[in-house]
Amino acid sequence: MNKTVIYSHQDCLRHDPGYGHPESPERLQTILENIDHYEKAPLGTEQQVLLAHNPELLAQIKALAPSEGLAQIDADTLMSPASLRAALRGTGAACKAIDELIAGNIQHAFCATRPPGHHATENQAMGFCLFNHIAIAALYAQQKHGVERIAIVDFDVHHGNGTQDIVQGKQGLFYISTHQSPFYPGTGNQAENSPGNILNIPLSAGTDHSVYLQIFNEQVIPALKDFKPQLLLVSAGFDAHHEDPLAALDFTDLTYQYLGEQLAAIAKEYCQSRLLSILEGGYNIEVLSSSIQAYLNGAQANL
Repeated sequence: MNKTVIYSHQDCLRHDPGYGHPESPERLQTILENIDHYEKAPLGTEQQVLLAHNPELLAQIKALAPSEGLAQIDADTLMSPASLRAALRGTGAACKAIDELIAGNIQHAFCATRPPGHHATENQAMGFCLFNHIAIAALYAQQKHGVERIAIVDFDVHHGNGTQDIVQGKQGLFYISTHQSPFYPGTGNQAENSPGNILNIPLSAGTDHSVYLQIFNEQVIPALKDFKPQLLLVSAGFDAHHEDPLAALDFTDLTYQYLGEQLAAIAKEYCQSRLLSILEGGYNIEVLSSSIQAYLNGAQANL
């Protein structure tokens, strides 16, 4: 068995959010140049998108999709002619990975796709994101495969407001987020927490590797062990790196290696080693690949 399979597609390189945008095609290009092989992501279906989003959002995205030039959703989120197809590749990758994990064909899937997804709410695309692939994957695993307890861990520097919006109040889904606060998008306060469903852990600017390890060991790991997930999903954003231009946390490659090790260990103990990671943020082209490689190496060591 191939323990880790990476899913991606050239369509994801064709999403162009405009000149100078931090969520650039070069992010994915540098990742693909530094891996040996990836499986081609299938196109997701509208039915898969509608697991997490209402029909109005899907209709809006389809209507906005330009035949040329750029269409603007909000100040940060733009679509080019290839953007809808790129987003559907992200959804397709996530659902294909769930199928392969549940079938026991693989242990860890990493979706190297873009645009990212964790800011997209049930009814709103925002924050660089069109469709919320991690939430779609969770609901797909729940509804198609009958998985009863699914945990989502989000270590992107920004709070995954969209994932929280979609997961909140749903039985059998547990969303855990560590994120810089106060920061975009302004959500993720502890007041929003709900036992066994939502756990937000805001981090002060400047939080470094050693402080984060203590927080993760004392709060995230015990929460996961109490929940005993049957499937572990990860919103893997690498923009908490100390060299990232958009934020002010102080993670290093060692932090991401540690996260890979710890999350794979939880997956091995409770989830039959079924671990799905989906790329979210990470905007320093020079360090993104090394951060991801550190994370994958850490996970590979513990599966």
